[in-house]
Amino acid sequence: MTGEPHLIFAEVSLDIARGEYPAALDKLSRLGDGFPESYLLHLLHARALRGAGRFHTAITHLKHCCRLAPSNQIAWQELIETTVQESQCIEPPPVAESDPVAEEFERLSLALSGFQPPRAAESSDPTPIADQQKHFSDDTSIAVPTESLARLFIDQGAYKKAIRVYTSLIQLKPSLADEYRRSIDLLLEKL
Repeated sequence: MTGEPHLIFAEVSLDIARGEYPAALDKLSRLGDGFPESYLLHLLHARALRGAGRFHTAITHLKHCCRLAPSNQIAWQELIETTVQESQCIEPPPVAESDPVAEEFERLSLALSGFQPPRAAESSDPTPIADQQKHFSDDTSIAVPTESLARLFIDQGAYKKAIRVYTSLIQLKPSLADEYRRSIDLLLEKL
């Protein structure tokens, strides 16, 4: 094995691609602690450990990659995948030191992985004409009273409903109460 780090990394990458994880781990262990802040070293180490089924240690290396290059999506994606793989293992993982950023990321990832958007309660089908023509009583409360609705009721001759809308509007818009009262008085004359 050659002594150039980039050549060692290339050999390790080939070992990982071939599924020869113990050979990759052996080569990486010979590098020692010479490159503690090397993103590539930690990423290759994590991949070899993951392939060997040592998920917890792989996660530690991937977390280090994420700290070294927080905007690099490769390490984040592999961290998610490895965490999922680890959670599917039967043996409980050993307790690791706490990393609040990684823990928050894991919580968010797990929450998003189970997210199902709510199904629409309404359809795009138009309301049938029979339903559109159904009358409602004059005593039915109106959820959203507006001046336009009051005018519509007046045009339809539904004066009691229009009065009900104006009465609600007096409470919602006290500054226009006098105008609404005048409209109510005019409608009472028509009844």
